[in-house]
Amino acid sequence: MPVEKQKTEETTVAIEAETIHPDTLVLKIAGRLDSETTGKAWREATGILDHSSPARLIVEAAEIEYCDGSGIGLLLELHLRQNKTGGAFEIRNLRSEFQQLLSLFNPAEFEKPVNQRLEHDAFPEEVGEATYNYLKDLKLLVAFVGEIVISLINAFLNPRRVRWKDVFHVLETAGIDALPVIALISFIMGLILAFQSAIPMRQFGADIYVANLVALSMLRELGPLMTAIVLVGRSGSAFAAEIGTMKINEEIDAMTTMGIDPFQFLIVPRIVAAFLVTPLLAVYADLIGLIGGSIVVMSLGFPLVTYIQQVVSAVTYIDFMGGLLKSFVFGIVVSAMGCFRGMQTKIGASAVGISTTQAVVSGIILIVFIDGIFSVVYYYLGI
Repeated sequence: MPVEKQKTEETTVAIEAETIHPDTLVLKIAGRLDSETTGKAWREATGILDHSSPARLIVEAAEIEYCDGSGIGLLLELHLRQNKTGGAFEIRNLRSEFQQLLSLFNPAEFEKPVNQRLEHDAFPEEVGEATYNYLKDLKLLVAFVGEIVISLINAFLNPRRVRWKDVFHVLETAGIDALPVIALISFIMGLILAFQSAIPMRQFGADIYVANLVALSMLRELGPLMTAIVLVGRSGSAFAAEIGTMKINEEIDAMTTMGIDPFQFLIVPRIVAAFLVTPLLAVYADLIGLIGGSIVVMSLGFPLVTYIQQVVSAVTYIDFMGGLLKSFVFGIVVSAMGCFRGMQTKIGASAVGISTTQAVVSGIILIVFIDGIFSVVYYYLGI
């Protein structure tokens, strides 16, 4: 069995190459792989591969005492070189903490794209690919929801572990700062509802019932729904952009390396804040929408006290609580989808923009879908 050995003179890191089979090379790395030693080890390891070009490369890492980001870069580079030549790659006996750091990086994301002529796939192939991507995304979403549930349970059992300063900060940015936008949209929606319903109501001499329509529509449907859509555009996109930027800057990877749970540190405060602030904003939107409707009703010749009495007689606590329950769920959906898309951010200049767009689109679709489920359930419950 032919054996070839090379060893560096470096005192803190050593590389030994051993050919145990004509097409298998074992690269033994011992010592510390840090910013000072990895450069020389990198040149030597790649030089060995340039001369041997093995069909299978095995990295024996049992004697690696320390490995930081530069050492992980070396291991990824060896993996990428084998992928380019179509060879196999394997790492053996790497310590668990280093393996956890290595698992954060996908070698395929660092491969340079090959310039190929763009060809359009057949329609059935495009449909199949889109279906596969949708199911894959759904699987990741289910796993993400499971992790959120576990993190929220841990936060409920251990409230001191929640970063309440971050929660209050999100309450301010997603709640107080959103009041002007929600007020404007809700006021205009109240005006539109009242104006659109005034003409058909007048044909039947039932102008006063415009107040009933505005009140029920705002409290049961439009108040929570418009609040959620505004929060998707403001807060959901902001969550995706913030976490996506941290993902690209490898700040989340650094948290994981230091033993900090990103879910507990980043996601739980945002979900808790959205869960608390969304119902308050929905109630605020209901009130402003009713004020907008009152202006139209008063312009029809009815006094304000008549409008208020008509609203009180038309709306029950069940109507109010039904809309409030929606807002709790919408708050969780908005924050969770923004964080989910942020954690999915890939590498590239446009990655954050893509994640932000996906957060807004996915959030709106889920909100409308869940709102439809609420409507069906309320119908069969007679609410």
